Amino acid sequence: MKGNDRVIDVLKTLLAGELAARDQYFIHSRMCDDWGLTKLFAHYEHERQEESAHADAIIRRILFLEGVPDLNNQDSLNVGSDVPSMFKNDLALEYHVVGALKAAMKICEEEQDYVTREMLRSQLDDTEQDHAYYLEKQLGLIDKIGLQNYLQSQM
Repeated sequence: MKGNDRVIDVLKTLLAGELAARDQYFIHSRMCDDWGLTKLFAHYEHERQEESAHADAIIRRILFLEGVPDLNNQDSLNVGSDVPSMFKNDLALEYHVVGALKAAMKICEEEQDYVTREMLRSQLDDTEQDHAYYLEKQLGLIDKIGLQNYLQSQM
């Protein structure tokens, strides 16, 4: 089915962000594993898989709309050097994704592509209520109990 060019273009932009999020979570998971933070490693691995699923859904939708996904194009990574900077960088990324998803949903609405809008709404729900909220809670825990106590709880 030939899709709308505006929708396909915005999906390509979202794909670049999802690929970057996947890779950022990938490196952060491996860093946590190397540091012995097994609970954080498991969480980051889960997040990496979810970002891969988001990218997969976008790729499938682009193909359905007769577009060509570009997996060579992805946003820049912002890798943290310690757990707090990882969380802050990841939270900034998730906030960026929330804004991009909302803008893309508006384009879908304008172009009357309600199926794509619904797919993006589901991703927005996951991004806001799972990814961003988790990161906000972890940063709050670090503030409340201190970094050393937090890190110990993640071993």
